[in-house]
Amino acid sequence: MRPPCDEAVIRAAGVPVPCGTKDRSWILIGTILASSMAFIDSTVVNVALPAIQTIFHATMTDMQWVVESYGLCLGALILVGGSLGDLLGRRLIFLLGVAIFAVSSAGCGVALNIHQLIVARSVQGLGAAFLVPGSLAIISTSFDEKGRGKAIGTWSGFTAITAATGPVLGGFLVEHGSWRLAFFINLPIAAAVIAITIWRIPETRSIKAIRVDWAGAILATLGLGGVVTGFIESSNLGWGNPLVFGSLIAGFGCIFAFVSIERRATSPMVPLTLFESSCFSGANLLTLFLYAAIGIFFFLLPLNLIQVQGYSATASGAAVFPLILLIFLLSRWSGGLVARYGARWPLVAGPLIVALGFTLFALPTVGNSYWKVYLPSLLVLGFGMAVTVAPLTTVVMSSVGRDWVGTASGINNAIARVAGVLAIAILGIVMVQAFASRLNNTLLRLSLPPGVLQQVQAEEIKLAGLSVPTGLNPSTRAALQKSIHEAFVFGFRTIILICACLSLASAVVAWLMIPRAPSASNTNNIGTGAAD
Repeated sequence: MRPPCDEAVIRAAGVPVPCGTKDRSWILIGTILASSMAFIDSTVVNVALPAIQTIFHATMTDMQWVVESYGLCLGALILVGGSLGDLLGRRLIFLLGVAIFAVSSAGCGVALNIHQLIVARSVQGLGAAFLVPGSLAIISTSFDEKGRGKAIGTWSGFTAITAATGPVLGGFLVEHGSWRLAFFINLPIAAAVIAITIWRIPETRSIKAIRVDWAGAILATLGLGGVVTGFIESSNLGWGNPLVFGSLIAGFGCIFAFVSIERRATSPMVPLTLFESSCFSGANLLTLFLYAAIGIFFFLLPLNLIQVQGYSATASGAAVFPLILLIFLLSRWSGGLVARYGARWPLVAGPLIVALGFTLFALPTVGNSYWKVYLPSLLVLGFGMAVTVAPLTTVVMSSVGRDWVGTASGINNAIARVAGVLAIAILGIVMVQAFASRLNNTLLRLSLPPGVLQQVQAEEIKLAGLSVPTGLNPSTRAALQKSIHEAFVFGFRTIILICACLSLASAVVAWLMIPRAPSASNTNNIGTGAAD
């Protein structure tokens, strides 16, 4: 799910550089290809997770790290990537991001074990932290106010198509080739982007850029990394392990230090004065809850469809196509809801509809029809997100002064990404515990030999990727496999109901903190002291 405020970042541009018509066409092609590369990778990896788990005999913790290592570096450093572009040159940082992304993609494709893959994914996240804000900044500074709307529409349309077709393409590559192709496909795209960038995209810098908040960046990365490490490894090592509680203590300590540093910094990465606006704070709290639910949902859904429901990788990727298509088709309509009804009502109604969609996903068991069960749930979920995203972007932009729109949009974008990272780390624990509890209760009724029982319990952290031990008679094997699938569905249902609660919390936040229309007199002064 693409985070909100991408378009807001583009619209927040200052004075554009003079570019010819042909150059602008090439700029759009290059930035669309670059953005598409990042979108394809993030969607393809989720579809490829079951295959990766099978090849490397990976646990739930390993699969979490495959996703989290990328999201952690991207979420923590994306604001730094934007600042570096303003200071050193947007084209330079964009090129650096594309190059790092390409090299690390090749590293992912040739990884010989799960640990090499996780390291390569971390580097890939670093490349994305330079690439993503760079592509948005290049568009924003290459088009004047008149042409920017058309450029945004073109960019949004093509990236929406990419988001919709990416899971299908990824599933096809995994099913008919190898999961490694999901990473190697980035290489020709990156080569084309680099060629177009050197050939046609001019260099630009911000005259207002002062310096990069390295202290804030380091503390944010260490804090988020420590918290994520502690939660993820707790499922494997236990809460009493020194690595687990040490990581959590260090992580939360760095987060508190980050807040303290940002209060005193002359050029903070996150100007905390922006949060003086209750509307801005509410929009970001809503984003945190809602995108946390979306993040864990898209992490677990492919595992459910492929490993439990028996979908092929291609079918699993195609399953979410209607949701993404619906959001794209309704984006223009939902953008007008704020003008008609104010900000509060769409941001209350949207998350409520999303909560209903999640609740519908909690109903299926094993073997339900896609058309009768999953498709209606996806359509309700997609409609709820369509109602929410455009008004949320509008609220973020209108809740602060004009000079801070770009910063505010970038912060909201980063929070959406961090929300997914935290959700996968924290709710992954709940998933493992729910799965193990349900499976252990069932195992007691199967009368398995002690050795087989211990083997199964030792591998419960693999969830539905748990292999049924050999040497069992056919009926016992079938019963055990059924128990594994039912235990996964039980855990999935638990997580989905938590996602529904998070969506309801988003609606409550909107009701309490988002006014019908932000007051111009209150927002124009927000952030004026951030750089004092």
